[in-house]
Amino acid sequence: MASSFPPKSGQGIEFGLIFFSSSEAPFGGNKYRLVIELARFADQHGFSSLWIPERHFTKDGWLYPSPAVLQAALARETSRIQLRAGSVVMPLHSPLQIAEEWAMVDNLSGGRVGISFASGWHPNDFVFFPDNYTHRNTIMYRDIEIVRKLWRGESIQIKGGDGNQVEVKTYPTPIQPELPIWITSAGNPKTFADAGANGAHLLTHMYNHSVEELTEKIGIYRNSLAEHGYDPHAGKVSVMLHAFIGPDIETVRAQVYGPFCAYLKSTTYLLDAIAYSRGQKFDINDLSPKDLEDYLLFVTERLISDQRVLFGTPETCMQQVERLKVAGVDEIACQVDFGIDIKLVLQNMPYLQALKERNAYPVARLPQRVNAIRRL
Repeated sequence: MASSFPPKSGQGIEFGLIFFSSSEAPFGGNKYRLVIELARFADQHGFSSLWIPERHFTKDGWLYPSPAVLQAALARETSRIQLRAGSVVMPLHSPLQIAEEWAMVDNLSGGRVGISFASGWHPNDFVFFPDNYTHRNTIMYRDIEIVRKLWRGESIQIKGGDGNQVEVKTYPTPIQPELPIWITSAGNPKTFADAGANGAHLLTHMYNHSVEELTEKIGIYRNSLAEHGYDPHAGKVSVMLHAFIGPDIETVRAQVYGPFCAYLKSTTYLLDAIAYSRGQKFDINDLSPKDLEDYLLFVTERLISDQRVLFGTPETCMQQVERLKVAGVDEIACQVDFGIDIKLVLQNMPYLQALKERNAYPVARLPQRVNAIRRL
């Protein structure tokens, strides 16, 4: 179903940063150096948001078991940028705990937090609350409403340790009167519709759908917002893309291929999602080392050609940004921590900044703009 709502006029796409590192190797002894330095850079240069995931018991994102803890630290390193969870797995927590912890971060940051909620998918994660796995989607939406009530300062009835019902409200009082909420979707159209029905923003990625398919799903989302009494243009669609921007295509490809192929190899669920989006299914263990290497190179090439990653220069990636804007995307959350050397990531951030500002600065001025950013 195509969207009946045209793209928002006069607004450029916002750029944020999202983290999901699958390896400690590039970081040495200071595991969080890249996050902290990028947070400072993004805050100083007008990026919209910093997204921290929640991951448990796996090396896929193993630096991030608690987004609230890390965002509390980043709150003191930044002053303007939005600090978001991407995502809190709601069925793994008490809604009381979420309301308390994130209200603290809201106060520490001066009112800059937002949360994208996910229902979770891996059974092993549910060792925290094993009984929640079967009905995780229902529990997520139920508990989101409880978090919203607590955030507004309302009391809830809940059973205490003696088995009796007790009325509680959480503290501290947050700065924001309403908690900005996203729903995380891997690509299921029903989740897009449910996000709209709940009046939430939407966080997704490009593994499970093309730009054309994403356009249709955003249409489902915005129509659902309207059908349930919400402003269809008020909902924000944030899309995660792996990003590495540099001075020329050849250099970028030489620098990105090895680390990105290794990243894909370490995160087999991404390969499964990409294969699924193409109507394919395979077992990575069935491939010989040479076949696996060739396949990873093929996948990387296709992700670039299908515009599901931002690998290139400010000029070459601009067409992709424009396509996403037409599709109805409001924000690109750039994942830059996928194995490239930390010094190189930091060195190339001015090129990502130049892409962000591409509409404001003519092509001829991009080199000067990059140098100006580096001098700051």
